[in-house]
Amino acid sequence: MSEFKYCRESKVIQTHRVFPFDLNPFDYLFGGKLMTWIDDAASISISRHCRRGAVTASIDSLNFLKPLHANHSVCIETFVSGTHHKSMEVFVKVVGEDLVTGERYLAATCFTTFVAVPSFMNEEVDFTVPKIVPETDEEKLVCEGYEKRRSARLDEREQYKDFAAQLSTNIPW
Repeated sequence: MSEFKYCRESKVIQTHRVFPFDLNPFDYLFGGKLMTWIDDAASISISRHCRRGAVTASIDSLNFLKPLHANHSVCIETFVSGTHHKSMEVFVKVVGEDLVTGERYLAATCFTTFVAVPSFMNEEVDFTVPKIVPETDEEKLVCEGYEKRRSARLDEREQYKDFAAQLSTNIPW
């Protein structure tokens, strides 16, 4: 496998229409539905980048900027924005479109992290995923913050482990 790949090689663009059954009680797209679409698109970016099995490790700071309405379209654009040995970060941009007026708006952004694992796709245990090379101004903007975001994620993960260790697993049924 190549030692590096371009962001464009992992780019995914998915477009969905928001139907009435996709709405929450406030007549906006249900956030969980958007999260499903995001995870799906991001996982395809990962497969395109490393051509192996990978699992979702986190969805970081999903920022809902504008609500998505019924009969609008939702365009989800993803690409790999940073890599480490086996971990990969994917940038997600969600653009809504009023299909009547044609107005487009930035509805949400987030970063997801996946970890490549041995699987039926590739059983080898000793591997490193390719590095990423940005080309466009937007790709460079997004990718330049990868190391800082990765460091913050690792710090937060350690703090969260300490927190989670103190939580009870007893749920009163």
